[in-house]
Amino acid sequence: MLRLTKKADYSLIALKHFALRQEQTGGSVSAKEVSDGCGIPLPVLSKLLQRLCKSGFLLSEYGTNGGYRLARDPSRISALQVIRAIDGPIVLADCFTENTNCLHISKCTVKKPLKRIHEGILRLLDGVSIQDMLHDSEADLRVQLPATSLVALQTATNSLPPKSPEGN
Repeated sequence: MLRLTKKADYSLIALKHFALRQEQTGGSVSAKEVSDGCGIPLPVLSKLLQRLCKSGFLLSEYGTNGGYRLARDPSRISALQVIRAIDGPIVLADCFTENTNCLHISKCTVKKPLKRIHEGILRLLDGVSIQDMLHDSEADLRVQLPATSLVALQTATNSLPPKSPEGN
C-alpha cells in the first residue's frame, strides 16, 4: 500500500502551520509552538525542521524573536517536493527503478499501466501546494482526479452488488 511516512506527514503539517502563522502575523514561529500546536513530538520536529531548512523550504532566524519561517511562497511548495525531500523518491513498483531485479520484467503485462498510475500519483502530489492545503477545510477535502484517470470510480461503485436489507 502506498502511504506517507509519519515524517513526511509531520513535515506537511508543520509547513502548513508556518504558512498559516505567516499569513496571520508575518513573523517567525518557534519549533515549540509548532510542536504544541500540531501535536508533533519536539525531538522529531527539530530534526525535520533541520532537513526542511537544508532542502530550502524554511529559513531559521536566531535571536530572541527567532524561529523558523517559510523560505518561499507556500504556493510554490508542492506536497511532492516535501515528500521527496523527507522520504526520497516515491516508488510504486520496483520495475520503475534503475536497479530492478524483477524476474518477470520481460513478460510483465502491467508495467505500462502501473507506470501511468505512478505518474498520475506524482502529478497529483505535485499539483497540491502548501497554499492549497492551507485553504482546504476539513469539510471540503475533494480530491480532483487527473483528466486521464485510470480508475473509473463511478463504474466501480455501480458494479458493486446491492446490499441486502439485513446489511450483509
